[in-house]
Amino acid sequence: MKLDKTKPIRRIAIFFLYDKDGIVDDYIPYLLRDLVKNLEQLVFVSNGPLTAESKAKLAEFSPVILERENTGLDVWAYKEAMLSVGWEKLAEYDEVVLLNYTLMGPVHPFKEAFDEMANRNVHFWGLTRHYGLPFDPWKSCKYGYVPMHIQSSFMVFRSDFIQSKAFQHYWETVPLVRTYAESIGWHEAIFTEDFTRMGFKSDVYVNTDDLKDYHEYPMMLYPRELVEHRACPVFKRKVFYNIYNEYIEVSPGQAARDLYQFLEQKTDYDMNLIWDVLLRTAHMADIKERMQLNYILPDEIRLPDEKPDLKAALFLHIYYPDQIEWCLRYAKNTPEDMDIFISTDGEDKKKAIETVFYALSDRNVKVVLIENRGRDVSALLVGFRPYIMDYDVVCSAHDKKTNYFNPFIIGESFAYHCFENVLGSKEYVLNVLKTFKDNPRLGLLTPPTPNFGPWASLPGNEWLINYDATKRYARELGITVPMSNSAAPIAPLGTIFWFRTKALALLFDQNYAYEDFPVEPTRVTDGTIMHSLERIYPFAAQQAGFYSAWVMTLSYCQLEITNYHKITKDYHVAFAGKIGFEGREYYLSLINKGDALNKEVLLESALKAKAKKLILKIAGPRGLNKAASVWRKIK
Repeated sequence: MKLDKTKPIRRIAIFFLYDKDGIVDDYIPYLLRDLVKNLEQLVFVSNGPLTAESKAKLAEFSPVILERENTGLDVWAYKEAMLSVGWEKLAEYDEVVLLNYTLMGPVHPFKEAFDEMANRNVHFWGLTRHYGLPFDPWKSCKYGYVPMHIQSSFMVFRSDFIQSKAFQHYWETVPLVRTYAESIGWHEAIFTEDFTRMGFKSDVYVNTDDLKDYHEYPMMLYPRELVEHRACPVFKRKVFYNIYNEYIEVSPGQAARDLYQFLEQKTDYDMNLIWDVLLRTAHMADIKERMQLNYILPDEIRLPDEKPDLKAALFLHIYYPDQIEWCLRYAKNTPEDMDIFISTDGEDKKKAIETVFYALSDRNVKVVLIENRGRDVSALLVGFRPYIMDYDVVCSAHDKKTNYFNPFIIGESFAYHCFENVLGSKEYVLNVLKTFKDNPRLGLLTPPTPNFGPWASLPGNEWLINYDATKRYARELGITVPMSNSAAPIAPLGTIFWFRTKALALLFDQNYAYEDFPVEPTRVTDGTIMHSLERIYPFAAQQAGFYSAWVMTLSYCQLEITNYHKITKDYHVAFAGKIGFEGREYYLSLINKGDALNKEVLLESALKAKAKKLILKIAGPRGLNKAASVWRKIK
């Protein structure tokens, strides 16, 4: 039925939240502030207790707050909330709205959607549609496939629908869901189809029918399109940390980045609302990957900007006298008004440094004597501690001499990798400072994980043997942000990096002493407190509310692209020699099988590859597609 717009429309909304810490992040009151303009009553249901501060945030909306056990996920939260109000009371409203914390916004007023949908002759409606799948990836849907359905993160039910026996029976008998797969298969994926088959009418506010052949989930893969051009009032919080496979299998991965850029540049939405919840609840590795947090900065030209109004300094540790000239070369790339602090462990070295750095005699250069214990890490956290917090942004560097690899060019190349991407040129350093100025939530900039020589195995193995110790240290420091052995630390492996001092204040407040570090000489190359602290930096920044990112010069990025293409090509060719040219997902699925490297499996795959080539040669692409279709049916 259509709504009678000649009289006030009565609405009640049930807002569902699950947060393991019972926190209502600020994006929720922001969303509710606009939503309640269209409501008569709000019911807030939480799967778990809320903090006192969170309850206070909700007070302005005068909601009924239901705190329940964390059982049944969203389905049972909605069920119990509706039953607590009662069917008779709910039927008094023209519309009952169910929505949840997975949505952020609004970018457009909710009123626009409510006004438009009031003209539609429907029993229930939503904002967006999922176009279903011809199979059931969760193995929980009674249809054996995923029907097209209205997404359950925002659904609206009309009074006549609420009063129907079918609707009430559905909710009274919906089984207790225990997993995400059951929530999808037992409720979200079937609700629309079930009631459509019973004769009830539904629709969505955001029409994406023209996109259904592009992807079944436009809200996740086309978020900017929906918000910018189709007046969708909300976007999914998960866009910024979702499974990256969902992006890379069908696109270059631009969805989250493009949405963020639109929100930042074209709307008045407070970007801090996004950062606050992401940095508290998501893995930094996931955020970095989905949001493409890679800053590729020019090293030959300066980006348009007035002089960055950030007080900055270079903190440089030098242990090897033969590296002083190398360090001077890069120190010269800092602006003239940027202070330079140098640490070393002996008077002779100090004099040698002062002699070489006389080339910067017109600069504020200070050489500090420290103990030879803890290397560059103790130099930063102990030796330089009295000076660090006087600055807004700091570059931390040290002489990078790695001579346990032969030939020595390997170690030198690691130093080149680190220094070029941190202090590559005068223009580049100014561009780095501008990047910190333009991105107030940026806490740490580090060169990318090296991928050449003996470090070729590091991508995907960034923790090495340091995860357990790092996590233990982090928890001792009160760092509670997510950490996982399967999520890489966005850490400065090589400890040459830029950071905002506020981001690492937690570490400088610890009053580390030289005695906290191993006695030199130590020939241990991994697993020390230095290696743990090296990986703690991004987590300390995240705890303080700042994100970490990779930074590269434009010149170095040329090398990086070539190297990653070479690595990908070599792996691809190696697989192809055994099983034929296939896609990334196929290779991974084969490897993940217990007997993936079994000769029989490889033989079967090789025969399939040869069969494909033969069919393609004889019957062409159409014949190959037809043969593939027949094979799938046989299987």
